Amino acid sequence: MKYVIGIDLGTSSVKTLLVNQNGEIAGEASAAYPLIQERPGYSEQDPEEWVKGTLACLKQLLKDTGVAAEDVEGVSFSGQMHGLVLLDEQNNVLRNAILWNDTRTTKQCRDIEAKLGDKLLDITRNAALEGFTLPKILWVQEHEPELFAKAARFVLPKDYLRYRMTGQVQMEISDAAGTLLLNVPEGRWSEEIAAAFGLSAGFCPPLVGSTENTGTLLPEFAAASGLSAGTKVFGGGADNACGAVGAGIVRKGDALCSVGTSGVVLTYEEDKNKDFAGKVHFFNHAHPGAFYAMGVTLAAGYSLSWFKESLAPELSFDELLKPVGDIAPGSEGLLFTPYLVGERTPHADSVIRGSFIGLSGTHRREHLARAVMEGITFSLQESFDLFGAAGIEVERVISIGGGAKNPVWLQMQADIFGKPVVALKNEQGPAMGAAMMAAVGSGWFGSLKECADAFIGYAKTYEPIRANVEKYARLFKLYQQVYAATRSLNEGLQEFRE
Repeated sequence: MKYVIGIDLGTSSVKTLLVNQNGEIAGEASAAYPLIQERPGYSEQDPEEWVKGTLACLKQLLKDTGVAAEDVEGVSFSGQMHGLVLLDEQNNVLRNAILWNDTRTTKQCRDIEAKLGDKLLDITRNAALEGFTLPKILWVQEHEPELFAKAARFVLPKDYLRYRMTGQVQMEISDAAGTLLLNVPEGRWSEEIAAAFGLSAGFCPPLVGSTENTGTLLPEFAAASGLSAGTKVFGGGADNACGAVGAGIVRKGDALCSVGTSGVVLTYEEDKNKDFAGKVHFFNHAHPGAFYAMGVTLAAGYSLSWFKESLAPELSFDELLKPVGDIAPGSEGLLFTPYLVGERTPHADSVIRGSFIGLSGTHRREHLARAVMEGITFSLQESFDLFGAAGIEVERVISIGGGAKNPVWLQMQADIFGKPVVALKNEQGPAMGAAMMAAVGSGWFGSLKECADAFIGYAKTYEPIRANVEKYARLFKLYQQVYAATRSLNEGLQEFRE
């Protein structure tokens, strides 16, 4: 039996999966590492921690499973997106990586908009947001000019890890799509954007594909990890692209709904000319020549966690949600908007905050809990609305994360989305997507679609209930009015939050 390894380089930890040729998980290991937050809004990490954590996981995998190093054919990656790793001419790291959730770059975002205007959306298909990489580059350029003068190139987190494994400096395309330096429709670096901000031609490294063989392990990395120096290393993908692959979102008509701390709605697309006017993200997919459109709810699972910790800390989530199924759709006239930390899609708004609308003395905790679940799902539906307006037809939704662990919530998703919703039999997320890229790269399958058909199993399908769909459609129109109705009030309350 041969194996591949998927490495998921996350924000708080690295997770590794050892997967055999049948798609079965033979072993897994994880290692945590710290965030560095020196000031409010700052979020950094030492890239060396990623290397140390990965080495520890790889050694643990081989030790726990007893799998021989020569039976591991390939390794691939899922990586946290947007993080800036600056390298000098000798590819030494110049400073801590600035991560995706760092928010210091609002000024730089406005500078990008002022300099590029409509060209930004034409070229990158994405709006300038603090999370992206180019604003971080410009921040270092402005605030640390002596350090920036030493910068020869930049990479993203997983691409730095791959460099340490292979000695090759490259950037994988689905991750590069989140930098604001890539011409997303054409799949190449934008010389125009680089030149506009004084970045040299070599500052953006060579691009590679997700299943592309980028070399084999350096002897020193092989020795430290316990793997064979002949182990192939493949490009990998951005965490959302890998999560989509791991859920089987590799063909038209399928969409992903993921409820974690934030919520993601993502759909597969092959038309590079789709135009969302920057209202959703549009990135290159891991599948060659394909793309994915993605909407984000900032406080999805976080809204439910906040509710539980604030009003029912003594209960488990199962205990909290058990009575929700006895409450009719609409929570007896109660609406919740999940804007606890602002919002991303369709309202890129850091000021707006959440609300309960229609609260009365007859409502109990279970009504509020159901309203929170419905509000989160309404927010995700707003992304589906944007997809539909752009001509994307979604036929089936694959649900993962916290929203897929509760049958009531799965049925609620089907009723609000108006689409069949399916859960996975064995959800492993981005690490499985990375392993699938290694499997395809190793020649086990001809494409990610073939691999998905072999590796991914689906559980129950939840069909929309017509009466609930009609009721939720009316409620959704009311939900959409809450943002505009409360926006000015939230502006007025802003001074009391500071």
